[in-house]
Amino acid sequence: MEQNSPTVFIVDDDQEVRNALQLLMQSVGLSVACYASAGIYLDAFDASLPGCLVVDIRMPGMSGMELQERLQGEAIYPPIIFITGHGDVPMAVRAVKNGAVDFIEKPFRDQTLLDSVHRAIEQDANRRGEVLRLTDIQDRFEQLTPREREVLELVIAGKRNKNISDEMGITLSTVEAHRSKVMEKMHADTLSHLMRMMLSLDRNYGKP
Repeated sequence: MEQNSPTVFIVDDDQEVRNALQLLMQSVGLSVACYASAGIYLDAFDASLPGCLVVDIRMPGMSGMELQERLQGEAIYPPIIFITGHGDVPMAVRAVKNGAVDFIEKPFRDQTLLDSVHRAIEQDANRRGEVLRLTDIQDRFEQLTPREREVLELVIAGKRNKNISDEMGITLSTVEAHRSKVMEKMHADTLSHLMRMMLSLDRNYGKP
């Protein structure tokens, strides 16, 4: 499978179900990887592979919901669609509260599952795009010197160059030079762009 093409990871202890789901996904051109248990999937888990998970909620050993809980410890993992022949409302509520994309009871229409899979793949692509964007911003921030970070903090706090100069005990021209370097290293076009980047880091990782 290509590293960048999304894969539908099917985890079900019933081989007939795995085979049927594999054929369904392949019929619409999707890459598929099948696993007979949650443990086998976890052993092969690679966070860099995009796609989604289609998981039977009740399996011997580790259940689908236990797999979901284990994956929540990862920085990123494929969105999960649960399928079951024994669904109930409390299970559905818990699965969705824990971030499941969908909860589908057997028997289901093929198109119902395919629609859910396409939604999950799109969600995964959006999530991965956001992680890459934030990682890129964090990498840029880490290139700043301690002095530049200090100036950055004061700039996004709304301080004017003159105030920063007084507060840091450095000349106005030095503040301007640091500020220019900050904008350059952070690839910020405007002050508002810089502030949006730092707010997004703060929201996702806490204060850098």
